[in-house]
Amino acid sequence: MVYRVIGCMSGSSMDGLDVVYAVLSEVGGKWSAEIEAADCIIFPEEWKLKLENITSCSAKDLIQSHADFGHWMGQEINGFIERNALEHKVHFVSSHGHTVFHEPQNQMTFQLGDGASMAAELQLPVISDLRNMDVAFGGQGAPIVPIGEKLLWEGYEYFLNIGGIANISSHSENELKAFDICAANRVLNAIINKEGKEYDASGASAASGSCNEDLLDELNSLDFYKQEAPKSLANEFGLETVLPIVEKSNLSTADKLNTYCEHIAIQIADVLEHKGKMLVSGGGALNDYLMDRITAHAAPKEVELEKADEQTINYKEAIVMALIGAMRWREEENVLSSVTGAKQNSIGGALWMGRN
Repeated sequence: MVYRVIGCMSGSSMDGLDVVYAVLSEVGGKWSAEIEAADCIIFPEEWKLKLENITSCSAKDLIQSHADFGHWMGQEINGFIERNALEHKVHFVSSHGHTVFHEPQNQMTFQLGDGASMAAELQLPVISDLRNMDVAFGGQGAPIVPIGEKLLWEGYEYFLNIGGIANISSHSENELKAFDICAANRVLNAIINKEGKEYDASGASAASGSCNEDLLDELNSLDFYKQEAPKSLANEFGLETVLPIVEKSNLSTADKLNTYCEHIAIQIADVLEHKGKMLVSGGGALNDYLMDRITAHAAPKEVELEKADEQTINYKEAIVMALIGAMRWREEENVLSSVTGAKQNSIGGALWMGRN
């Protein structure tokens, strides 16, 4: 079977809406994906500001924003379809949305971007709310990307994604584990933003700084790192728990960045349990200094890093959202309880038809 799907993902790093048009093929249980178009749609300043402050708005404003963001995403994806001459080619859209609240301990997660509003704009079927079923079954609702890693990429023992949050999947012969490790780009970007920059290109500023051992020790002692997997992080962890610790250190921006890169590298190396190859994706894979530090800390564990190709680095999660949507369309299990800790595997996603 062949499915022509648009997958979209708004990540915690707040860089925009990642959109891919993927041709997904399934033959005898083997999946493959070919990306024919991809784009990152930058958030308008109005939406960026709203998303940054969405957790403090009223219930009514949250519901209104949920509908408005869905309409905005639908309109932007219509533009993507037009720019890439995809009219009458798309079977359906699979949307992750933008995570606003994530409290699996209370069996609650919420991603902004109403699927019905998207479907109304697109006049296409839309699959949304991909994490909710797993959370209802007592799971973490995260990570959900490992199902895609298992089916679309072979030959790696580890998959590391460094986005706003760093997360990892560990694939051994008998076991698949995946969990969030630590806040990553969300904190690094927040540090450099105060210098008027969007991000630390190639990690140049971090490379020019020095590591502060006192700050490093305080960061490494956070309680989250003592928890056993499965575990996941809310976006607020980086900005409300980690960033205040970094800011009170009164270090230079370069020293803060250097120390936080060291912290990320240490936390990643600490969770490596067996040797093997690790495919690295997400925006953090473009941070040369951070990659060097991860490589150095992973070497004693005999783990070899491989940077993914540019398309996978930038759009891996959107590709997997397209696959998760295709599996939902087929009514097949697309979220793994072995990863999330739920009572059972689940078929995640709400379907909004968008047309007769």
